[in-house]
Amino acid sequence: MSEEVSIRLRMSQGDAHYAGDLVDGARITALFGDVATELLIRHDGDEGLFVAYDSVEFKYPVYAGDYIEAKGRITRTGNTSRSMSFTAYKVIEARIDPSAPTSARVLEEPVLVAKATGTCVVPKERQRLNR
Repeated sequence: MSEEVSIRLRMSQGDAHYAGDLVDGARITALFGDVATELLIRHDGDEGLFVAYDSVEFKYPVYAGDYIEAKGRITRTGNTSRSMSFTAYKVIEARIDPSAPTSARVLEEPVLVAKATGTCVVPKERQRLNR
């Protein structure tokens, strides 16, 4: 139905919230929000508003230093609402050797760390594309 957009970035030490440099799940949902914003700009020419998550599942831990790729797509288009689905994958894993703290590896197969669905709204008067 819609193109897929993605962003990839490294989780920083500032993203670590729990012991052992574990990244808070809220950081992943913030990435989903950024993906949703780009989807709305591409679809409607406006950032719109994120109204609700229907579901959010955290599948695998994320640590400071890991590279995460978040993806999303519009799955349904209503008059003003846009249903979306999101996934986040770990593509590079840090912290693989405690004796070599700067070591990391590119994962042969990305690991699903979270998935979600949600709804965004773009008021009719702000929709500038795809009318």
